[in-house]
Amino acid sequence: MYAHTVELALPIDQAIEKLKATLAEAKMGVISDVDVQAIMKAKINHDIPPYRLLGVCAPGIAKRVLEADRDAGALLPCGCCAYEIAPGVTRIALQDPGVVAASAGHPDISAAMAEAQTHLSGVLAKLRA
Repeated sequence: MYAHTVELALPIDQAIEKLKATLAEAKMGVISDVDVQAIMKAKINHDIPPYRLLGVCAPGIAKRVLEADRDAGALLPCGCCAYEIAPGVTRIALQDPGVVAASAGHPDISAAMAEAQTHLSGVLAKLRA
């Protein structure tokens, strides 16, 4: 699978704040936040429920990836999406770092992504608790 998912009984903004706080505990963070709902409305006058794309990163892990292969920056940051599946219920999907490791095919990147996987597993466990 390409993503790990969790559903939170929170509106999207609160769910993203909870995600950010939990990521920070794991020395990770959100470095980009794209409001897809607003873009769809502005660009093609199409209405969709709240939907956000987030770039999740751990600077230490990103450093290791870039030192192994500077072109691997095209695989960073790890992608995440958050969207409301019902009013007050948000689904979060976090990219599986194993996908990055498999795409890069480099042992140092695989090691860095294994560490990222450990961090994200902890994040997901806390969000599910």
